[in-house]
Amino acid sequence: MFTGIIAAKGKIERIQPQGGDLRLNIDTQKLDLTDVKLGDSVAVNGVCLTVVEMRDNKLGFDVSRESLDRTSLGSVQTGSEVNLEKALAVGDRLGGHFVSGHVDGLGTVVSRQESARSVQFRFEVPSGLERYIAEKGSVCIDGVSLTVNNVADNWFEVNIIPHTMQETIISNYRVATKVNLEVDLIARYLERLLPQQNTGITHETLLQHGFLK
Repeated sequence: MFTGIIAAKGKIERIQPQGGDLRLNIDTQKLDLTDVKLGDSVAVNGVCLTVVEMRDNKLGFDVSRESLDRTSLGSVQTGSEVNLEKALAVGDRLGGHFVSGHVDGLGTVVSRQESARSVQFRFEVPSGLERYIAEKGSVCIDGVSLTVNNVADNWFEVNIIPHTMQETIISNYRVATKVNLEVDLIARYLERLLPQQNTGITHETLLQHGFLK
């Protein structure tokens, strides 16, 4: 489990094909590894991966064919920057929202524009995920916990403050960039619990049950 608060940006140092999948070796740069050991979970661009190799400030992860096909990790290259977050420990502050590290789908940047000191991004959403995204609700983009500012049938918008632009790979986003999306866990559970059939979660439903103000 993660929080969506990025601890550091890393860089892909080496990509090793292995029997149809890959091993990624990542230079973790300023990520604190003093409490990291083999077998631990680390979110890489929002994808929960297991540490299988450690050397100095470098970590190695095996990435399955499933993850390569369903996430943006299938298109990373040597030198690509990635968002890194260690797994949530009991007693840690929950600064973002609960993030599982299981990507629901790939979104696409469709616009980027300046908004005062922030940058506003619009993302196209894969069909079927839009019902889990609500205005002022949470969404995870490449491992970053963000608040949805505007939403429509097949897109949503977020505003990125200067600190987040500096500390994450969002500064590299351009139109057509593919990003990993994980919807709010609460929205998924609400869909199962609330008496709705084939309608999913709506903004009005969340307001009615006190999850939005």
